Amino acid sequence: MSRVLVMGGSSGIGLETVKALLDRGHDVIAFSRGAKNLRLDHPKLVRISGDATNTEEVRNAVNDADAVIQALGVPVSLKLLTGPIDLFSSATKTLIPIMEEMDIKRLIAVTGFGAGNSNEAINCVQRIPFNVIFGHAYRDKSAQETLIKESTLNWTIVRPGVLTNQSLKRSYKVRLKPSEWRNGIISRAAVADYIAAAIDDDATIGEEPVLVT
Repeated sequence: MSRVLVMGGSSGIGLETVKALLDRGHDVIAFSRGAKNLRLDHPKLVRISGDATNTEEVRNAVNDADAVIQALGVPVSLKLLTGPIDLFSSATKTLIPIMEEMDIKRLIAVTGFGAGNSNEAINCVQRIPFNVIFGHAYRDKSAQETLIKESTLNWTIVRPGVLTNQSLKRSYKVRLKPSEWRNGIISRAAVADYIAAAIDDDATIGEEPVLVT
């Protein structure tokens, strides 16, 4: 089994991914500002507190990993509406050179439906409110995706729809073709389930699926 670093591993999709990976027998490093407060005990889990944009802290976390999952998020606040938001691109600019230097190839990054070329699939009814509320964050997520695609890494970009805290149901849809992309809801647990399966599945390299129920 792989030793997997989960960046943003103390909450949201990151935390659910930590749990899913542990369930599959992986050794897991949970990296986040609040990692030391993570209420999860497991013999295969290591917690590292750090800043995803700090080169030395990221280098320390990546050093022991075979693969990296980037599941970063920003808190719901006025800044989401007013900007600027650069966490996603800044963290990716920090991460990619370190992974390339250490020859750690596998990266799965969570962005979201509406990032990158999936923005073209947002329907006209949703487009204006989406841009008003999420525009700053998703422009930065689009920049994040560009950085990843221009790297030498074996990447998968995961684009979930609207997130919920519902329990896992494996009937979720993995929409690979742009013609099939649409918004919808999906649980954080389902996104984590996909990621945990994809980490060792070379068939997902270079894919950018939209995940919805």
